[in-house]
Amino acid sequence: MADKIPQESGARFATRIDISKPGLTREQMYFIRHIEVEQLKKKTQMLRTRNVVTGLAIGAIVVGIYGYTFFSVSQEKIMDEMDEEAKRARLQGPKTGAN
Repeated sequence: MADKIPQESGARFATRIDISKPGLTREQMYFIRHIEVEQLKKKTQMLRTRNVVTGLAIGAIVVGIYGYTFFSVSQEKIMDEMDEEAKRARLQGPKTGAN
């Protein structure tokens, strides 16, 4: 299995900087902040893309349900038939003062 502790490298760009040390130079602190900002930008870009895709998927589902509901309701003729039957019953029923 690989070692958990990284081995020291002779290359300048691959050396690890211990942040807990109080003796960091201004350049090292600037470099650390710069790398952290770049990583944050990369992560936020990935999250933004994921959030946009999720939002579009949820929006498509909502629009689909909304459209299906209107399509289903427009085909319902039960209420129209009941209204017509009620009209006919009123027209054919006895005429009284209460009608």
